[in-house]
Amino acid sequence: MDAEIIVTELAADRVPDVVELCRRALDLPEDAAEAEVLVDTLWVRARADRPVVALGAFRGAELVGTLVCSVSGRDTRLGHVDLVAVDPAYRRRGAGRALLSYAERTLAGLGATEVLLAGNPPWYGWPGVDVRYTPAVCAALALGYTQDRTAWNMTADLSYDASPALRPTEAAEARLAGQGVSVRRAEPADLPALAAFARATFGGSWDEELAGSVGRDRAGCHLAEREGELLGFAAWGSSRPSWFGPMGTAPEAEGSGIGGVLLRRCLADQREAGIDTAQIGWVGPVPFYSGSAGARIERVFFLYRRTLGDQ
Repeated sequence: MDAEIIVTELAADRVPDVVELCRRALDLPEDAAEAEVLVDTLWVRARADRPVVALGAFRGAELVGTLVCSVSGRDTRLGHVDLVAVDPAYRRRGAGRALLSYAERTLAGLGATEVLLAGNPPWYGWPGVDVRYTPAVCAALALGYTQDRTAWNMTADLSYDASPALRPTEAAEARLAGQGVSVRRAEPADLPALAAFARATFGGSWDEELAGSVGRDRAGCHLAEREGELLGFAAWGSSRPSWFGPMGTAPEAEGSGIGGVLLRRCLADQREAGIDTAQIGWVGPVPFYSGSAGARIERVFFLYRRTLGDQ
């Protein structure tokens, strides 16, 4: 008979164990390859922004499952499940259900009245549950979660020189220069102005995501400006090196070609960093990314929520 699954909170010294578990338990190769980055982003780095709790499911002394949850930094009534991973040998044996139930109680104790199986910007690994993680979808439905949104990523192929995602930008940059627009890599000194521009123009948490991209290893940002006035930015690597975003162009500069230039400059950086496939996360304007980089819709995510106390 199986030993009982016990769930406890994890201390920071268990980070290496959680990383190793995620390498085994994240079925999609692109996620398993970034297990260390995901755990660092969702558990370690995110603590600067919000309350974060990491849980472990144990069978005896063996760690067989893990979950990282957090409270929204913008609305403390919202709790988020940021990461769930269960060893393949222990799926459908109660570990995932036990972790989610424990997380709900923990988040309720922190003041949350609702739990979302959805990304908690600015630090997130996925928009929601990738539809290919079928056990996670089944667990969400069994525990009474309701799907309320769908999100998708687009994939840009960086694996070969002639990829549309790697089209040169020099001619477009020269055209923009003729209009008084300069394009360059953002430096840490640019961050206050970038953050203010993102907040004023787009709201949300893009200012904080930019802070995770500018000046960091395996991350970066490019900007466009005219006479010192920001007209747009594009960033990559804030939460995961293989992910592109956020990006935004000032309304008065839309249609100028700035967005395509900034996008492909970032994708070129990712190629140089050894990334063969870039994920354009939580996509809005599908035609833009398709036309500018030959990107295609590939990853689809279900976003779930449940009001605590609902049966």
